[in-house]
Amino acid sequence: MRITSVRVAGADKTRRSFLHWVIEPQLTRAKSDSSTLSDVLYSTKSVARKLLETDLFHYVLPRLEGSKDVLAQPGDVDLILQTRQKGKYFLKTATELGNQEGSVSVHARARNAFGGAETVEGVLSSGLRTRLAGHVSLSKPIWNPDLRTRGELSVFGVEKDFTGFASCVEGVRGLRASIKTADRRALNEFAYEASLRHIHALTEGASISIREEAGTSVKSALSHSWTYESRDDKAVPSRGGYLRTFNELAGLGGDTTHVKHSTAFQLAHKLLSSTSISLSGRVGCLYPFASLSPASFSSSASIPRSRFNDRFQLGGPLDVRMFKQNGLGLRDGNDALGGEVFWCLGLSVIRDLPGLSKEARKGWKGNIKMHGFVNAGRLDLVDRDRPLSHTLQRLVSKPCISAGVGLLYRLDPGVRVEFNFGVPLVANKSDAVRRGVQVGIGVDFL
Repeated sequence: MRITSVRVAGADKTRRSFLHWVIEPQLTRAKSDSSTLSDVLYSTKSVARKLLETDLFHYVLPRLEGSKDVLAQPGDVDLILQTRQKGKYFLKTATELGNQEGSVSVHARARNAFGGAETVEGVLSSGLRTRLAGHVSLSKPIWNPDLRTRGELSVFGVEKDFTGFASCVEGVRGLRASIKTADRRALNEFAYEASLRHIHALTEGASISIREEAGTSVKSALSHSWTYESRDDKAVPSRGGYLRTFNELAGLGGDTTHVKHSTAFQLAHKLLSSTSISLSGRVGCLYPFASLSPASFSSSASIPRSRFNDRFQLGGPLDVRMFKQNGLGLRDGNDALGGEVFWCLGLSVIRDLPGLSKEARKGWKGNIKMHGFVNAGRLDLVDRDRPLSHTLQRLVSKPCISAGVGLLYRLDPGVRVEFNFGVPLVANKSDAVRRGVQVGIGVDFL
């Protein structure tokens, strides 16, 4: 018993070559002379499932009919797939909350733009800290018909308001190309980005350090990120883990040269039916160099300083709580200068409100929880006049520490709001602390 032909009804907006590319690998078991009914049924299910994974169809209904091919053998069948394609165009407006940012956006999308599962998207948004942002992208499945790998090309522009902590505004314009491979729990991405960056609109109180950073810079960088996700809930996990690594090499042209790495993790474990504990951490380093030549990495080579808009920032309700937003690290006046090395750790115990029944926990009251936390971390610039071991020793031996309690509320989808009361237990002279009540909203808490 074999499948001798496949017909897809209702897919008039999709190219035949793309359908063949997706379907053909699923028929291997059902096209040989030794295939059985079990092989045919398995291949039929595989074809239907794979077509649904393209996100082009509302439904795919397979059926088998006797083959009409004049060369067909007894028992050969044709596979007919009755489909209904999804709409091509999509437009929505939205109000979004996340990571201490509120914004309004317009999102337009064209699905299956050229008949091969291509997606053309455009987004325009404006928010409290991101004054204006927009991008247009084209993505499509590439390489392997398992549809797990997509290529994407985009152009973007963004205007970031840093006046809350650094007395300036940054404008970025650029293009980006990426290849993403996803499976059930992991996402792997390789990307290239070229951008023109502009530090401008300095306030009257801008420090000398920020004034020295004003102007334009060109960044050309390769990057790789890997993300693993097994948490049962991204906002308030009670079990599972999360790990993300990011590596960037800048210097393939332009005037920005550095190696940058960061890692973030979270582990969550349920202690009791209503109580869970989570441990989170982040670490990062930024190493600027003169060029990509081997000589620039030698100890005798002149090491340029890192740029303000490439450095890490730390502190605030999303990471080291009870410190002001981006309040850790060196400062010049009221401006946070950022850092080249950092680490932070957070331990949280989360519990349901006492006295709630099982039914109440399924409603909105179940999204309100109590938690206690201890956070620690430090952000620093590397001292070029001393051995690296001196910076690392200072980074570990003089952390900032805070502790407190509070209430958190889980908003769908995956957004968390915290109302905390706490105190900084240990702080450095340059750190900006926040005693008492602190409110945080975002999707990525420590």
